[in-house]
Amino acid sequence: MQTVYIWIVLAPLIGSIIAGLFGKVVGRTGAHIAAIAGVAIACVLSLVVFNNIVIENGEIFNGSVYTWMVSDGIRFEVGFLIDKLTAMMMVVVTFVSLMVHIYTIGYMHDDDGYQRFFSYIALFTFSMLMLVMSNNFMQLFFGWEAVGLVSYLLIGFWYKKPTAIYANLKAFLVNRVGDFGFLLGIAAVLMYFGSLDYATVFGDVDKVNTLTMSIIPDTQWSVITVICILLFIGAMGKSAQVPLHVWLPDSMEGPTPISALIHAATMVTAGIFMVARMSPLFELSTTALTFVMTIGAITAFFMGLLGLVQNDIKRVVAYSTLSQLGYMTVALGASAYSAAVFHLMTHAFFKALLFLGAGSVIIAMHHEQDMRKMGGLRKYLPITWITSLIGSLALIGTPGFAGFFSKDSIIEAVAHSSTPGHSFAYASVLAGVFITALYSFRMYFLVFHGKERMDEHTRSHLHETPWVVTLPLILLAIPSVVIGYMYVSDMAFGNFFGDAIFVLPQHDVLGELAKEFHSPFGMMLHSLSTLPFWFAAAGVFTAWFLYMKRPEIPGLIQQRLSLIYTVLVNKYGFDRFNEIVFAGGSRGLGKFLWKYFDAMLIDGLIVNGSAKTVGWFSLIMRRMQTGYLYTYAFAMIAGLCGLLIIFVYPLL
Repeated sequence: MQTVYIWIVLAPLIGSIIAGLFGKVVGRTGAHIAAIAGVAIACVLSLVVFNNIVIENGEIFNGSVYTWMVSDGIRFEVGFLIDKLTAMMMVVVTFVSLMVHIYTIGYMHDDDGYQRFFSYIALFTFSMLMLVMSNNFMQLFFGWEAVGLVSYLLIGFWYKKPTAIYANLKAFLVNRVGDFGFLLGIAAVLMYFGSLDYATVFGDVDKVNTLTMSIIPDTQWSVITVICILLFIGAMGKSAQVPLHVWLPDSMEGPTPISALIHAATMVTAGIFMVARMSPLFELSTTALTFVMTIGAITAFFMGLLGLVQNDIKRVVAYSTLSQLGYMTVALGASAYSAAVFHLMTHAFFKALLFLGAGSVIIAMHHEQDMRKMGGLRKYLPITWITSLIGSLALIGTPGFAGFFSKDSIIEAVAHSSTPGHSFAYASVLAGVFITALYSFRMYFLVFHGKERMDEHTRSHLHETPWVVTLPLILLAIPSVVIGYMYVSDMAFGNFFGDAIFVLPQHDVLGELAKEFHSPFGMMLHSLSTLPFWFAAAGVFTAWFLYMKRPEIPGLIQQRLSLIYTVLVNKYGFDRFNEIVFAGGSRGLGKFLWKYFDAMLIDGLIVNGSAKTVGWFSLIMRRMQTGYLYTYAFAMIAGLCGLLIIFVYPLL
């Protein structure tokens, strides 16, 4: 099987190289065939691995493939850890990526950078596979940085567009902040465990658990707590948690296919996966779990509110991703790692569906993204309409749809958690249910129902998008309906992940809930009497009433609550704060250092000053060189007198 694992990562890489380096030779068709074939091979082989590891309960693989370097006894290796967690992630990443690749043929059909785009998205898939399949921190960091690099290239794909360049720089810089913490966490692992191998580190946690370090004088911090918080800071950047979330909405400047890939199956899921993989470390620090849960709760609630005031169809879905990532993070903080990863899986399908559905609308609307200029598209785009409805129902947690099983599992887990801060987290995720339903169906009604608000030229050309666009929508809609029902028993309340996820008995909230779980259908029936169901129903009804029945009311609410509306439109001032304090402060500090340290001290005093001193001294010495014999004789006599005074006079 080791050969299969190698080909899973190599196939997308080879496709990327062919499309990127030989794009002009193979042409547009050859480029997308190479990229799609590479990802398709990886997807098929991932399904083979999933069948072997999960279905047939085969042997877990944990081994080195290539030793890159050995330094002071520490091995830096490329290796794979293929267990049930990895197998599930491999299938999700490759399947969603394959759908995005096929969709790209239609969406990027007329773009001049067609081959380059396929090269980038295939490379994105390779990077994410290297991350999830790693068995050591070095390879994890390689995949971590690789997805960051490719996201930079893809967000700024239209490099002649100023807003795209601003967005990719923003994503790159914000993730540098998170990755600095992540790198410090890995360095701390190496320092205290003496290894970068997962198995070795997890096997020695009991030895390190009692150790402390002094970060601030006269204070002691648990080593495990510091490591976990530093690693999670990295996850805050990649998975866009407050306050390192600001890059994700702006990533919409990239083409829609990459928005779907970033939000559904690659970059933003990396942080959630990493924390779940590191569960043997996080379980030993209640402080770290509380920190994780609190950050997730803030993100889930407050980022959801921002979705209510967005008019760009892609940005509504983007803020939805932020909120749903908050749900996953809250689950991690509640030690419900399985529920978090389960929601990661279901979310990947319906979020990719929503993004690609939004892209289908944008194509039909001649790249118009403002929902206020849409309406009534149901009769023009029947496939896009029904698949977008399925995605929206899954997102809000409608009983029977995929998102219901994973989201409700998280809400129940948080309600029964004993982690400090769980009450705040529960209130946040519960309120988030209403908010999610409200902004999701606000988007749905504004786009597909009601009065047609587009111009006559656009209306006359409206029609369903090509099959390369609608086929991925249909294929993603299927798991968005059934995947939750199929796997809730095993993933959320069973032992699906086995030893891949570690939970202490006192933290095993899902284990306690499993005692009351009987069947997926029973969970659906029970949900009809729970708060999440009625909150979601209230959100849908509110959206219908405000945007279909009484469309004049939102404008009145905006006028009455203008202060709150302004705060939400300005995204709580995070961008402004970063622009003034961090960006402006950094520029100001740079100017200060250049003017007073570089120009005055280094150039003025040290470099130019030393040159001027040498010149001045040389000028004096040059005047002493007259060329006359009597001048030199006088100097010799004066020097001799000086020596006599210094050495002979004291002896008299």
